[in-house]
Amino acid sequence: MTTPRHSGRSADQLREISFQPGIAPHASGSVLVSFGNTQVICAASIEEGVPRWMKEQGVAGGWLTAEYSMLPYSTTPRKSRDSTRGKIDGRSTEIQRLIGRSLRAGIDLEALGSRTLWVDCDVLQADGGTRTASITGASIAMAIACNRLVQDGKLSKSPISRRIAAVSIGLVGSQVLLDLDYLEDKDAEVDLNLVMTGELEYIELQASGEESIFGEAQLAEMLEYGRRGITEIVLKQEEVLKNI
Repeated sequence: MTTPRHSGRSADQLREISFQPGIAPHASGSVLVSFGNTQVICAASIEEGVPRWMKEQGVAGGWLTAEYSMLPYSTTPRKSRDSTRGKIDGRSTEIQRLIGRSLRAGIDLEALGSRTLWVDCDVLQADGGTRTASITGASIAMAIACNRLVQDGKLSKSPISRRIAAVSIGLVGSQVLLDLDYLEDKDAEVDLNLVMTGELEYIELQASGEESIFGEAQLAEMLEYGRRGITEIVLKQEEVLKNI
């Protein structure tokens, strides 16, 4: 017996997902990604040159790094800016490292050349799944930015090697649910964030019990829901990029 979701979605149904490219005109590539009521501005900027540590260690190619933040009005109550507190909170640091790791799996950094690809993910509205929405949207933003390098004659072909997408899955009331919103996420016994390539290869899997445990059968079901969701998301990504 399955319990109906408050949104009316089926257990394995994604929220409505949309992408609005060109949201930040001064970036090399940008998109406003929406997973239901969660909205994130993802912008990719390309800078000539690489970090000093790469030069000192003689590392060839370029680099990709990500920054993540939640705008003060993205939640209720208002969230203070990191600059006001004088430091980035631990959650934001962990998420931006996840975004960077995930996106580096989708680009040939050596083919990028001696350049740094900066990816900024700013949460406009938070309703669960901000990290997975950020990764999904940023994959499009960096693809647009790299296509611009080709259009400008700086590269002969795009260094993008694969599409990257992410989705959340969880156990709520012992029921597996795909793409949790905030109301579901706050009550989840198990929370899983899945990052995969367009070919359904794993990049990162973050699963944890919230004062709870889960077995192999439940993990297998969560991963199956996740793979279905990723397949659908990648199709939406490709559709957007095809029309740019």
